[in-house]
Amino acid sequence: MDEIAAGLRDSCVRFFWVARGPTSRLREVCGETGLVVPWCNQLEVLSHSSIGGFWTHCGWNSTVEGLFSGLHFLTFPVGLDQVSNSKAIVEDWKTGWRVKRNQPAGAETLVTREETVRIVKRFMDSESIEVKEMKRRARKLQEICRQATGRGGSSESNINAFISEITQLPSH
Repeated sequence: MDEIAAGLRDSCVRFFWVARGPTSRLREVCGETGLVVPWCNQLEVLSHSSIGGFWTHCGWNSTVEGLFSGLHFLTFPVGLDQVSNSKAIVEDWKTGWRVKRNQPAGAETLVTREETVRIVKRFMDSESIEVKEMKRRARKLQEICRQATGRGGSSESNINAFISEITQLPSH
């Protein structure tokens, strides 16, 4: 965590980091560049216009909230569904990049501060054609999500069909 924190600080890109547990050490390492908190309403924060991107472990809820917010992603999966969600973001939807880790034989997986600086600066470069394209695809997915969950969308139709189906089942 210290390497990521130092890399975020050294990138000079302003950031908001939710880190569970004691945050005083991270606040110290990050300095004035970032705001570190133990908890937040993630969807509310991600939906704020000042948020420029989302570094995430790729749990399903975080993935969906990032999609609904129209953000592009830096993915950092640890295990379980996070790996397949990261794959969808990076390879299928093309709305993010996966953070690379150094993994020497027998060592703990580590993201270096240099890699963090490099990818964060590149990720937040609003003039980059590649970043512009990721953001365009993210906004397109946001619109698809809103249509699906809006009045008459596929989510409403599927829920209504499910309710209709189960209410017609014979009671035992």
